[in-house]
Amino acid sequence: QVQLQESGPGLVNPSQTLSLTCTVSGGPITTNGYYWNWIRQPPGKGLEWIGYIAYSGNTVYSPSLNSRTSIFRDRSKNQFTLQLSSVTPEDSAVYFCARLQQDAAMDYWGKGTLVTVSS
Repeated sequence: QVQLQESGPGLVNPSQTLSLTCTVSGGPITTNGYYWNWIRQPPGKGLEWIGYIAYSGNTVYSPSLNSRTSIFRDRSKNQFTLQLSSVTPEDSAVYFCARLQQDAAMDYWGKGTLVTVSS
């Protein structure tokens, strides 16, 4: 059974960098055909896709967040990390990590973690 767990600070100061890590169990993140995603949901709003790191290590980011986003992985720990720079209160949201199976849907999600951007 695949499980994903988000971790990181719940409070970030404006203009700083938000950093969250997703720890994956149940299979290596390098398994062919899987894409490891970050998605967020601001309070009262819908889901917003942020980006992914593929099994190959390639990354793709949302065009609206591309200039502030970095996703990288630690294969030894089976983790992938989101960094979002220059955050503002508008970046406050519940952040989820999720697995996308190639040519299918996101089939496994973490429970989500609330991040608030405030001084």
